[in-house]
Amino acid sequence: MNSSWEFDSRVVTSVLPYTTFYEAEEYHQDFASKQSLRYNSYKVGSGREWYIKDNSDKYETIFSNNDTMDLKEKLTPLQYKVTQMWGTEKPFDNEYWDNHEAWIYVDVVDGTPLFSSLDKYDSGTGWPSFSRPIDEAILDTETDNSLFMQRTEVKWKNSDSHLGHVFDDGPQEEGGLRYCINSAALRFVALDDLEKEWYGEYLKLFENK
Repeated sequence: MNSSWEFDSRVVTSVLPYTTFYEAEEYHQDFASKQSLRYNSYKVGSGREWYIKDNSDKYETIFSNNDTMDLKEKLTPLQYKVTQMWGTEKPFDNEYWDNHEAWIYVDVVDGTPLFSSLDKYDSGTGWPSFSRPIDEAILDTETDNSLFMQRTEVKWKNSDSHLGHVFDDGPQEEGGLRYCINSAALRFVALDDLEKEWYGEYLKLFENK
């Protein structure tokens, strides 16, 4: 291979009839969504991430159009409205506002763990409320001046999904913050399903609880 990354001679790939078909294991299904952190590390390690960035002008329109179509097919109309169009679901009429089971809550777009049931509490607002995220470093905040008020919007950095807002009226003993999050921006993974869905590393959050 020369310095331009072109091969010195012709590359020939043999195409042969398959003999045995091996179906991928369950944890490989929707791997990019369920295991976004690992998927992204593979994307970087393989060089694909840098190739896309180096050719962003060429591929930007193609990828953005495909991403939009994929999300509209993957998400429900409400999930798409909330996460991609900065919508808000109805209070007391959404999936997780009154859920007190032991789960982790992951991003509905790419499956990244965002919140834990250990930090969920009843704020009386009608939306899922958390005193903290699992990892503050993965969230972005922006000033939101809509609806004739100033609020702090919360987004997940990787998918740029709108999640909800964060306020400073949360439990003081837990830090004083209230992450008011739309159920439609989340997917829950039951404690008993963490290993099966490859979130087993988060079992440590529930040790001695």
